Amino acid sequence: MLRGFYTAASGMMANQRMQETSSNNMANAYTTGYKADQGAMRAFPELLIEQMGTKSLPVSKDLKLPVSRDVGSLNTGVYLQEAVPAFTQGDIKETGIGMDLALVQKTTPDENGMVFFNVQNESGEIRYTRNGNFTVDGEGYLTTNQGYYVVDQNGDPIQTEGMEFAVSVDGDLSTGGQVNPLGLSYSSNSQDMVKEGNGLYRPGSEGGVLAEVRGNPEVRVELKQGFLENSNVDPARTMTEMMNTYRSFEMNQRVLKAYDQSMQKAVTEIARLR
Repeated sequence: MLRGFYTAASGMMANQRMQETSSNNMANAYTTGYKADQGAMRAFPELLIEQMGTKSLPVSKDLKLPVSRDVGSLNTGVYLQEAVPAFTQGDIKETGIGMDLALVQKTTPDENGMVFFNVQNESGEIRYTRNGNFTVDGEGYLTTNQGYYVVDQNGDPIQTEGMEFAVSVDGDLSTGGQVNPLGLSYSSNSQDMVKEGNGLYRPGSEGGVLAEVRGNPEVRVELKQGFLENSNVDPARTMTEMMNTYRSFEMNQRVLKAYDQSMQKAVTEIARLR
């Protein structure tokens, strides 16, 4: 009976984490470049239950031999193993603002391949983002809304001198007669990318640095100035998932309550027998 407590409780905790993931997706449904997290439920290893005892064997003499008979398997609970971002292209919307840039992927050699802007975090390390809602700071540097420097293909912050600039479809930024290629990187396995917050990602197991897009003819991407990539969260679908998760949480809660009532009854009956 105690195992039933643990199984129901694990279901409640897994559903709680799933609900938190869905709630975070809903909160970022209108965040530029946001990629929805997808939770993966996993079951704990199942236990094979066997009945030990004797069993008659079909022989001339009815022999009783110590054998076991399979009763069945018992699931010992579930857990939310991980929440992986779904790197699918979001809708592209026009803003008409020259500092807004959108990455539009055409073709990639890998099924889960994804292109990112290169930015520099507060520690000076290169990180990656799909959020092209950029701005220019007081010193003329191109930055994200959180103040992270947007860098070129050499990893240096891009200086605009406060002047208007133009960006070609290939990612060349032109300002004041100078051309500075934007830093664009490619991940062959976007499922390996780890979220760091504020729309930033880092590679999980690719050595910390992604490959450059330039010089890779198999990666085709187009930059659109004056456009932004919307979040790929589907609000209607996410709301349905949240309702299903809530119902599942309630069912596990009722199971836990039933076990609790059975335990109380067992304790009462045992006390009465004494």
